[in-house]
Amino acid sequence: MNRFIVPIILVFAVAVLSACNQAPSQETEKAPTAKTSTVTIDGSSTVYPITEAVAEEFQNSPKGVQVTVGISGTGGGFKKLVRSELDITNASRPIKDTEIQQAEEAGIGFVELPIAFDGLTVVVNPKNTWCESMSVAELKKLWAPEAKGNVMKWSDIRKGWPEKDIQLYGPGTDSGTFEYFTEAIVGKAKSCRPDYTASEDDNMLVQGVARDEYSLGYFGMAYYEENMDKLKAVPIDDDNKANGAGPISPSSETVADGTYAPLSRPLFLYISDKSYGRSEVADFVDFFLENGKALSAEVGYVPLSDQLLDAVKQRWAARTKGTIYADEANKHKPLAELMKAK
Repeated sequence: MNRFIVPIILVFAVAVLSACNQAPSQETEKAPTAKTSTVTIDGSSTVYPITEAVAEEFQNSPKGVQVTVGISGTGGGFKKLVRSELDITNASRPIKDTEIQQAEEAGIGFVELPIAFDGLTVVVNPKNTWCESMSVAELKKLWAPEAKGNVMKWSDIRKGWPEKDIQLYGPGTDSGTFEYFTEAIVGKAKSCRPDYTASEDDNMLVQGVARDEYSLGYFGMAYYEENMDKLKAVPIDDDNKANGAGPISPSSETVADGTYAPLSRPLFLYISDKSYGRSEVADFVDFFLENGKALSAEVGYVPLSDQLLDAVKQRWAARTKGTIYADEANKHKPLAELMKAK
């Protein structure tokens, strides 16, 4: 019988080993694949540091949501929102009438939420010892369209400054920062000399000014505060106001109280009504409004007051559509007044 028992034992052993080898693969095939929800955000490079900081914190939660944050400029973000390519747009200016019309034609609504304040910062190289301040009139002289070919040296801005070519750096034309700066300084949005180095990436602008003694640029205050060892901020004298305040430097205090004029501004999120019904989008915005104040301060922006933040939360809870800037007169009113924050 022994010669029959051995083959039987071998057959049994092979069967057991085969079953053991197959078990894991069968279990793997049957295991459910984890699904990751995504919230898609794009737009302003100025708002990017805040949203990216919030996104990193949000993704640490066990919700399994991935948040992607891009930089295409405020105008680029609104274009993508209208094409239903985004859930949320970062914006460093209010939405324009033409963009509202495009959204309406595409059947897209939105909730507009102010989320922080920023002060546009004019910067020069630390080796610059002559430019201790500039007036709004001098900035206009430098950046207006007619400056091309006429205001090319520092001495063309102010007598006594070096007869050296000035190298200019600023945001691209799709940037909300570009639009805000040109409207506040030149007097007309997008009215600007074309002969400057433009980029939607503020870090590129930082690098340009940091390596050139005779350069000048502008961008959001957070990028200056991150690179204070490489840059020098220029105090601005708002000579359009007869308040005798003199040159004012950008800071959390001067931006919040409005004395850093005319380069203080609110920053926004615009949430598509095609997206805010999804739980992952609603959860992200809720998280943003609860944590954005602290994170805004951490990355160099000026947080909203508690009263203003409460008004923003009420706007979001009610899913109030449209812009608070629909009336042209509202564009120059304090945000607290427009939001009816008490």
